[in-house]
Amino acid sequence: MPKAHAPTDSLTIDVRTHPGTTSARAVRRAGQVPAVLYGHGAPTPIAIGSKALEELLTRGGKSRILDAVIGGKHDSVLLREVQRDPVTHRPIHVDFQRVTQTEAITASVAIAVVGTSPAIRDGAILDIVTRSVDVKGAAGRIPESITIDVSELAIHSHVSAGELVLPAGFTLITPADQVIVSVEAPRTGAAEETTVAAEAAAEPEAAAEEPAAG
Repeated sequence: MPKAHAPTDSLTIDVRTHPGTTSARAVRRAGQVPAVLYGHGAPTPIAIGSKALEELLTRGGKSRILDAVIGGKHDSVLLREVQRDPVTHRPIHVDFQRVTQTEAITASVAIAVVGTSPAIRDGAILDIVTRSVDVKGAAGRIPESITIDVSELAIHSHVSAGELVLPAGFTLITPADQVIVSVEAPRTGAAEETTVAAEAAAEPEAAAEEPAAG
């Protein structure tokens, strides 16, 4: 079943009065991350403290409604996209979206795998193919995660996105045939021995094809 959403986070965000590249650099030097707030009006240049952003990301704050104080006013926002430096991987720009609790939005929800397949205990491998899915529903009811119980999965079986149980009123955006998890056979000792034997048998043939030394 989908996991219930955690309590709404609170965040303080500053409004940037001078948008642009030069302003963004000054914001970063001041220990903040430049950002833009979209939705319900014109885009608003903003800035968020680097430490506050990292703490939010550590808590899994993406696609979770935040109670943001922006320029002294309260707003409900979603963290939509984080751009990172390709070398340091530190956030260098963020996109937020202003939302209401009831409006329908598309969000990426994490997959939580529980249980242990009997096949896994016998040596099979659990392959988590997809770690999140996209769903659409009320912003205030986005689940923190969607749980998949793999305790009944047999070897060579899988769970696809269309089999997930979504909260009432939500629809799946990810293709229904997208595989989420699967149970696969391991590389057995017998298979390894067969491969080694085949390689050994091929060696004399390769040697026979080499030209004789003259």
